[in-house]
Amino acid sequence: MLDRCDRVQIAVHDAAKAAQRFNQLLGSQVVRHDHSRHLSARRTILAVGESEFELCEADGAGLTQDFLAKRGEGLMTAGYCTADLDSMVKRWEGLGIPYDRDAEQLYLSPETTFGLPIVISESTYRPRVGPVSFLYETTNTLISDWRRVAAVYAGLFGLDPSRFSEIGSERFGYIGTLTLFDPPNRLDRIELSQVTDNVHAMGRFAHKHGDSLYMCYVEVHDWLNVRQRLLDAGARYTPRGSDPATDPDGGWVHPKELHGLLLGISRTGLAWDWSGREELVPPV
Repeated sequence: MLDRCDRVQIAVHDAAKAAQRFNQLLGSQVVRHDHSRHLSARRTILAVGESEFELCEADGAGLTQDFLAKRGEGLMTAGYCTADLDSMVKRWEGLGIPYDRDAEQLYLSPETTFGLPIVISESTYRPRVGPVSFLYETTNTLISDWRRVAAVYAGLFGLDPSRFSEIGSERFGYIGTLTLFDPPNRLDRIELSQVTDNVHAMGRFAHKHGDSLYMCYVEVHDWLNVRQRLLDAGARYTPRGSDPATDPDGGWVHPKELHGLLLGISRTGLAWDWSGREELVPPV
């Protein structure tokens, strides 16, 4: 029932300042402003490729203010979309799952989804803005058993476990699976990463915060453009290869560069390499 990774919500102190930084590094554009009752936040919504990033400023006591007080600026909510919000509601009500409906968005609490705050919006196909293509992954870092989490998510969201792709990384210290929504047509998924130690960055994060939302990933159709933006800004990022100035594939932007957001970036199709379909990776 999930179509795509659609958006993320990011808690910030100054949305105007954050919007300028996202534009500088990712070529995003402000498309609208609104207010969220559920988040108790004023929102500045950016077009980032085909996806949206919501910059959320606290508007009184509530979730956004609590997040900022506890964690500081950073990634607050993972967002997905479905073609039929009412059917999703019926599914959850049949399972006895509590939710909140705020305008045309549905919210699940992190207590329901293993520390992953989730917002579901109605599927909307948007023109692509800037060098980014789309958001395709949000990472649920786990202390819990990833197999149990995958089974729960399959039930909650009508996902097909036969489409999932197991993953693991000694470099980053985790095992788990990608809950791919519609392979090989799209990369969209929730990454379930169960940490294997408390030495690597992800492991330290999970042991501090428990099951939680860790980072997100975008695909870019013009990596050279984004790479140059990062270099021109003197932004800290870790390339996939050895040289930040020449790496052809992408990398990871440090959270301090994007108001607390740890952002992975990959060139078109590269992510199929670790998504169970290496044959779909186009040459550089």
